[in-house]
Amino acid sequence: MSATKKIIPCLDVDNRKVVKGKKFLDVQEVADPLTLAKKYVADGADELVFYDISASTKNRGMFLDLIEEIAKEVPVPFIVGGGIRTLEDVDKIFELGGNKVSINSAALTNPQLIQEVADKYGSERVMLSMDIRQTGDKEWSVYAKGGMEETGIDAIEWAKKMESLGAGELVVNSIDEDGVKDGYNLALNNAMAEAVSIPIIASGGAGKPEHFKDVLTKGKADAALAASVFHFNEINIRELKEYLAEENIAVRND
Repeated sequence: MSATKKIIPCLDVDNRKVVKGKKFLDVQEVADPLTLAKKYVADGADELVFYDISASTKNRGMFLDLIEEIAKEVPVPFIVGGGIRTLEDVDKIFELGGNKVSINSAALTNPQLIQEVADKYGSERVMLSMDIRQTGDKEWSVYAKGGMEETGIDAIEWAKKMESLGAGELVVNSIDEDGVKDGYNLALNNAMAEAVSIPIIASGGAGKPEHFKDVLTKGKADAALAASVFHFNEINIRELKEYLAEENIAVRND
């Protein structure tokens, strides 16, 4: 676990708008991505994630102009995911100002892509993102195609394999908890943290400040990613970090 914990807002983008659903379903438009990106940086976000959630499922290209526009306005590390299929796609994102890529679907069809990106740019710039459902007691499966298709791949074993290929961070996205706001899946994040040595970013389930505290301590996550609680002003990032600091959790406050 890293000493200083990170809070990372996530912009799930479809049709050029930030959207949010529950358990990957009932997706609704929320706001303009550039407006939210600026707000979150001003509020103290440590990093910012841009996920083009339908580029892979609709088999279309990424919104490169939108990525470039946000990258210019965001001084914190800017992570881009969704629709990345090749090393050339990664080259484009970095040329436009992205700092890291988050690879999910493409790693399932071509695991070597993780190694290619790590070899060219360094592990610190490539994140593996996993969409996961619980399938049994302490058993989790990786899902593909926006959480719609079970791959039959054991999530813990997949994480270990991707770390060995060069993934520098792991986004652990629990579909069962997505948008439900009942808390992160602590057992899942804990199991991941025990299995790999790279930083774990917990995703799915944030509903109140205590949930962040729990996943960053009991869940052994290095960072907590959230979307709707920030989008709908239920939690302010600066106030959240003040709360975490009061709970003796090291966060960047500036």
